[in-house]
Amino acid sequence: MDFVTPPVGAPRTIALVGKYQSREIGDALIALSEYLHTRGMAVFVEQETAAALGRNGAIYPGMVCDFDEIGANADLALVLGGDGTMLGAARRLARHGVPLVGINQGRLGFMTDIARKDILVHMDDLLAGRFQPEERMLLDAEILRSGAVIARNLALNDIVVDKGAIGRMIECALCIDGEFICNLFADGLIVATPTGSTAYALAANGPILHPRLTGIALVPLCPHALTNRPVVVDEHVTIEIIINRATDPRVHFDGQTTQDLAPGDSIRLKRSQYTVCFLHPPGYSYFSMLRQKLQWGERPVDQHQ
Repeated sequence: MDFVTPPVGAPRTIALVGKYQSREIGDALIALSEYLHTRGMAVFVEQETAAALGRNGAIYPGMVCDFDEIGANADLALVLGGDGTMLGAARRLARHGVPLVGINQGRLGFMTDIARKDILVHMDDLLAGRFQPEERMLLDAEILRSGAVIARNLALNDIVVDKGAIGRMIECALCIDGEFICNLFADGLIVATPTGSTAYALAANGPILHPRLTGIALVPLCPHALTNRPVVVDEHVTIEIIINRATDPRVHFDGQTTQDLAPGDSIRLKRSQYTVCFLHPPGYSYFSMLRQKLQWGERPVDQHQ
């Protein structure tokens, strides 16, 4: 895989996005900002990140920006947090084409592959442009009610239609490219990208899709018929989910944004025109990451030793 080379060479303007949950994370963001300035970088701090850091977060006045300003000016964004933080930043920056580097705050993370303690170790490679680029697809969704679009959204991981808070199944019709596929009686349906195949879809016994693939996984949630199995479809199809019967149906985008639905509503999904570029440090391996995160081949720990 080729190393990434930004259009103007090595990055000169870097945005910092973080989820402030502890003093350690705040200290890491501030230290990273100071380090980048000593290397001659222009540094933007995303405005919610700066607000969470408080007064000490705005170390460099005038460099606190919203996502649109970051998208218009930054060569790349460093995202410090977990996968949820990365998902939010990716959706906000996708249309701007800003590459993202994920720094893990210490929990399970499939998209944030640099440990917080190793941030500065990787900075020389990053600032020299020696990071591996990897494009990830997104999903576009529009919700229609009585034929009119009432909402639109993007998702990097998945779009989930479910029964909501009521403990009854929903009945929905699934169509692909206008062809009726089936009526699904279930708790819901997950529509996942390859990135999202290791998230909620994996917990629902869906397949793991390598990120270089561009297929879309359809994973039923607790289907009433045991023959309803996960299916992977082509990236170019249009998927439509029509709510036939339900008490409290909802649709969720990356588990972060929710839209209430009503019987008769239709959710129309397709691959987005936008992609997200993740930058990985030299030596990154997707399968090594899976082996570590999913503990493949690991021996059980004897709690009595």
